[in-house]
Amino acid sequence: MKDKVKEEIKKKAINGKLPCPLARKIAKELSISYREIGKIADELDIKITNCELGCF
Repeated sequence: MKDKVKEEIKKKAINGKLPCPLARKIAKELSISYREIGKIADELDIKITNCELGCF
């Protein structure tokens, strides 16, 4: 599952950044927590941007 999450994050990230709405969408689609998305993005050195809820 973690590999699928990494794949989705890499696919949707632009220049090493992933907008918060896309991060939340990935989390919802893959039924994982926002915290897990943030943790995996950190592992990939991808920054979550435009955070609307203060989750990341």
